Amino acid sequence: MTSDTENYKNLKTFFNEEYNSLRTYAKSRIDDTADRDAEDIVQEVALKLFSRADDITPINNIAGFVYNAVRNKIIDLMRTNKRQVYVEKENRLAVFSELIYDNPEDIYSEAMKDELKKAIENLKPHYREIIVAIDFEGYTYNQISIETGIPKGTLMSRRHRAISILLSMLDKKKETIN
Repeated sequence: MTSDTENYKNLKTFFNEEYNSLRTYAKSRIDDTADRDAEDIVQEVALKLFSRADDITPINNIAGFVYNAVRNKIIDLMRTNKRQVYVEKENRLAVFSELIYDNPEDIYSEAMKDELKKAIENLKPHYREIIVAIDFEGYTYNQISIETGIPKGTLMSRRHRAISILLSMLDKKKETIN
């Protein structure tokens, strides 16, 4: 199969002229982590687009098509890697339990850690999601607000309410355990 289709030619021209801009764009979207390289992302997208250039319908807006492909690749990476930079979740649970429990003995009790896990799982989805995002995955209120469109104040209120609910649930469990 020849590689001189119109899509292939347009993609080749675009990547030759805009490669550095694409790399800069990718870097601006992923600069929060050290384990991802913007150049790798652009090259993966280029490889995929060039390998399928003959199979897809004519591309009218090359720039929009390529930038969307890069953006989608970054989103896929963010979803699959889910913040591997942060400490493993078990250590995050210990840190979070320090926030919840008053008594240092309760912090390290395996029974109470298990109860905390169950209590988090039993929260309503919007409460559970904010606790997991902030306290376990390391997102900031600002990042979540931008991603979801929910105001930061609402997110902060939800987390505060979720912690209150967890405290209430765990107080009841602590009475039955002790």
